[in-house]
Amino acid sequence: MLGIETSCDETAAAVVTGDRKILSNVIFSQLADHAPHGGVVPEIAARAHLSAINRVVEEAMKQSGISWNELTGVAATAGPGLIGGVMVGLMTGKAIAAQLGKPFLGVNHLEGHALSPRLSHGVEFPYMLLLVSGGHSQILLAEAVGKYTLLGSTIDDAAGECFDKSAKLLGLPQPGGPHIEKLANTCINSADAVTRFDLPSPLAGRKGYDFSFSGLKTAVRERIDALMSAEGTIRQDDAAALACALQDAVAKHLSSRVKRALEACAQKPTALVAAGGVASNTAVRAALEATAKKFGLPFMAPPSALCTDNGAMIAWAGIEHFKLGKTSPMDIPARPRWPLDEKRLQQSV
Repeated sequence: MLGIETSCDETAAAVVTGDRKILSNVIFSQLADHAPHGGVVPEIAARAHLSAINRVVEEAMKQSGISWNELTGVAATAGPGLIGGVMVGLMTGKAIAAQLGKPFLGVNHLEGHALSPRLSHGVEFPYMLLLVSGGHSQILLAEAVGKYTLLGSTIDDAAGECFDKSAKLLGLPQPGGPHIEKLANTCINSADAVTRFDLPSPLAGRKGYDFSFSGLKTAVRERIDALMSAEGTIRQDDAAALACALQDAVAKHLSSRVKRALEACAQKPTALVAAGGVASNTAVRAALEATAKKFGLPFMAPPSALCTDNGAMIAWAGIEHFKLGKTSPMDIPARPRWPLDEKRLQQSV
């Protein structure tokens, strides 16, 4: 299965087999295009996808070592995401499928993340899923392919957005998460850093499983203002300590809400699973692994290359649906919003 992903700022394509072998996984990053703007600009992203898509797909096919006719089908992200970018990948996937006479599958980008642990670890349903990225922070019970129950989500910012905006305040490059982690790893005394900055614990007294990260972001800005010298700079050791404290606060908040969800889960899940870009953060993984251990569950997260946006997860989601006899019509639309829990969507209409 050929998978194409263009929902944000990575143009990606991959070829994956039904027995979970990744034959190729090519990713073209647009970091340089967006760096001058301090964040992803939708129009620039769409143009960059259009410029890169053909060579990325061709390189994925070349690296896979198989011919076009050997493909079982073609899968492409149909949403959610930046609509211009989604349309580029979706139309490319449809064109390739039509030309080859192969089945086409329009994939939910979030389901690509949700099913990626089945590609990397073969985890069985049902599993508790923490989906955390720059745009999403959700706790779901993954019951089957296409069947997800949303338990909690962010009421404001996503975890990755909190990292990104805090990194920008600290003068770090984007995306901010990896740079926050790199800076935090230079902190000499992590315990002292957490005590010193005493960042808030979001929603500590609130029931349920939702997240909130806007208060953390505001607290980081206030701490930075207090640390700023007359010349407008921050000492390196202070910045490292603050990054460490922020990372600790995010990890604790995520794990505390997951703990609540596990306590209330009617059926015992097979595992606690994390997916999405923030799931590659080592502090977050450690906190979640400790939480899983308390419930006697294995903790699973895909390797970093499968946590961030990639074509392999889209190809695998396509395979999962294809195995169930499901394909998509050629008029499937691009969707800027597409929740995994369709029941919630129907109830809100």
